[in-house]
Order: sequence, then C-alpha cells, then structure tokens
Amino acid sequence: MAIAGVLIMNQNVPTAQEEGDAQTPAAAPATTAPKTPLAVDMKTLEGKDVNLAKKYDGKVVLLVNVASQCGNTPQYAPLQALHAKYAKQGLAIVGVPCNQFGHQEPGTSEEIAKFCETQYGVKFDLLAKVEVNGENACELYKFLTSKEKNSKFGGNIPWNFEKFLFNREGQVVARINHRVQPDAPEVVQAIEAELAKKAPPKAKTATATPAGTSGN
Repeated sequence: MAIAGVLIMNQNVPTAQEEGDAQTPAAAPATTAPKTPLAVDMKTLEGKDVNLAKKYDGKVVLLVNVASQCGNTPQYAPLQALHAKYAKQGLAIVGVPCNQFGHQEPGTSEEIAKFCETQYGVKFDLLAKVEVNGENACELYKFLTSKEKNSKFGGNIPWNFEKFLFNREGQVVARINHRVQPDAPEVVQAIEAELAKKAPPKAKTATATPAGTSGN
C-alpha cells in the first residue's frame, strides 16, 4: 500500500511460524543462508564488529542512511525523539553514515560521533560509514536495493535519510522516502503497529541424532 507516494508498506510479510508451517514435520537440514536481511556483519561507528540480526533480535528496526551536511540532516532530531520515546518498547534506530550523495558526510567516525552528539544529542546506534549504492555497497544495502532480492522495496537509494522499517523478525515491512520526516503520522503509525506485535519465540537449536540411534 502506498501512502502519499512516499511510504511503501508490505502487509503480507510471512512470519517465521508461517514459513515453518509450510515445511514438513521432519527436521529441516541446517543451513548457513541468512534468514533475514539483517543477518550480516557490519562495524559500529566505534569500529567494533556487530551482527545486526543478533544485536537487534526481536526488535523493530528503523534503518536510515545519514549525513551531517545535508538539507535533511535536521531529521536527526525527530529520529532521536523516536528513540527516546520508543526504545524501551523495542524500537532500534540505526543510522548508517554515507558520503555518496553530494559528499555530505566527509567526516571521520570521530567527527561524525561528535557532530551527532553535540548538535542533536544522538543516543541511538550509528554504524561505520559505508556505500549504499553500486558495486561497493555493503552487503545489507546490496540486498535492500536489489529489485530481485527485495522486490517490494528494491531500487537505488536516492538521497540521504532514506528509511527502511524492519519488523521484529528482521523482515522489511516499509520503505520511507528521504523527504518524509521520521515523526510524520504515517511513519509513527507504521512503527507503532510493528511494536504492538509480540516478538517471535526464540528458535530452538536443532541437535542432530547420530545414525542408528533413536531420539529417546
């Protein structure tokens, strides 16, 4: 459903339980394929390795490519306000600095962190600077921009502060245009709708039974 042509939502993202119901009762073979777009390793702004799927397991994630010298930079303020209001309910705001649009994020990690703290009091998570379009895009954004892998929401990032909303299972449920304020009513409504849903049960780790033995 498109709202004012700027917020695209998917109301039919299958849950882990629904996907499991489509399988046979027999134990499925182990797989190393990412289960969600967030199942990737990235670096925090401080340079620490982080697996997004593990860090934000069970949380609603609003992922935003950010920049410090853009006309949209004041969106940091409503993003921080969303973090302050909804973090305890399970919302994770994740900023991803990028210098691909008008070279509007030229700073080092230290400069970005200082700017965000002093100018906007940012307390939400920031990742290390990456590219979001083209051959050198990070793995996460290669998925998000792919029209083959992400058919509902794919397409190049047009500018700073494009937003993707992920549900508690790590699936993309909305893409929000960079011109739309993070606290616009339709955005808040989408966030609150996802927060109202219960976190999925933790998946149990399957234990292989040696051949020739029973499961008892």
